[in-house]
Amino acid sequence: MEGNQFTNFWQGVPQGPPDPILGVTDAFKKDTAPNKVNLGVGAYRDENGKPYVLESVLKAEDILHQKRLDKEYLPITGANDFITLASELAYGKDSKPLKEGRVAVAQSISGTGALRIATGFLSQYYNGPKVLYLPDPTWGNHVPLAEGVGLKVQRYRYFDKKTVGLDFAGMKEDIKNAEDGSIILLHACAQNPTGIDPTQEQWKELSELVKSKKHLPLFDMAYQGFASGDIIKDAFAARYFVEQGHQIILCQSFAKNLGLYAERAGTFSMVTSSPEEKERVLSQIKRVIRPLYSSPPVHGAQLVATILGNPDLYEQWLSEVKKMADRIISMREKLYNLLIELKTPGEWGHIKSQIGMFSFTGISPEQVQALADHAHIYMTKDGRISMAGLNEHNIQYFAESLSKAVKGELGTKSSL
Repeated sequence: MEGNQFTNFWQGVPQGPPDPILGVTDAFKKDTAPNKVNLGVGAYRDENGKPYVLESVLKAEDILHQKRLDKEYLPITGANDFITLASELAYGKDSKPLKEGRVAVAQSISGTGALRIATGFLSQYYNGPKVLYLPDPTWGNHVPLAEGVGLKVQRYRYFDKKTVGLDFAGMKEDIKNAEDGSIILLHACAQNPTGIDPTQEQWKELSELVKSKKHLPLFDMAYQGFASGDIIKDAFAARYFVEQGHQIILCQSFAKNLGLYAERAGTFSMVTSSPEEKERVLSQIKRVIRPLYSSPPVHGAQLVATILGNPDLYEQWLSEVKKMADRIISMREKLYNLLIELKTPGEWGHIKSQIGMFSFTGISPEQVQALADHAHIYMTKDGRISMAGLNEHNIQYFAESLSKAVKGELGTKSSL
């Protein structure tokens, strides 16, 4: 090596593609238009478009401040009071596996962390086909979380473009045709990105089908309470599968329903056959977690445990989560009515029938681009919008712009 010449180790590193969701936010931030609208972000916004901190969370913060707690490491599997209360919220206090001490639970770094524990554990210890079936479409992070640990990814039909609804027949056929013992990922409620959920009767059919095929159900539950405003209704699918004897895996997040986005509070849990089996499973879950991050963050867990463990705060939280859900439902109703008033081509009933934070509008990538270029309205290129980004101040403008885009009056751009 001559002079000051050193090997350039990183010259072969290619530029990575922008994140499909975070990239929308980046484009929004660069836009200087005063009327710009961001409908890409998966976070609740109040009626003025501002981030919202729940009053119950603020009160819990005050309680924690008065306690002057230490900042010692948590155990690898997290804070015991947190994982106990979080599991009761997900499974129900009367859950048979919980009462029998056969649910293995670990605190996770929100929903993404829970899914990473799940896929990491499955890649090492699952003795069935290491194939994860995902709905088409699904949350974009599901694919790299699975493929990054060596699981094979397959798709089952979910969204019907013709009806802008659930392709239940296609879903059942694909799950039936999957090799026995495959891993089937199911969104517990408020499916992301479509906002389309099976009915309770359809969930019962799916339970029987999954059981007959000896598949392993993996539930992603990111919106309990936030979807309908009812924590019991939103947990129906996961709880029903457990009641029917399925040994489910459950990934739970408190980002949306408690507004704890940056606190990264969640759980990974799985139903086992016995307390002894639970302990063996937990010993290996710890081995998955240890080289990832050693122990989870404490503050978010303390906030959740304070709220779920305090009857007054718990009741206040229930009313707040219903208020958030109701505001989104009201935006759905208003958007639908405006699109009809504007004589927007197409059938828009799906805006009202979908549930949760997101709505799959059914518009084309070209129309999405036209909205960004000409109306300063940003969403993911598949036409998914965050209903939480709509409010009384911008919904009229959005509806008018969307109507123009569908009519071809905003101009289109073929290349994305």
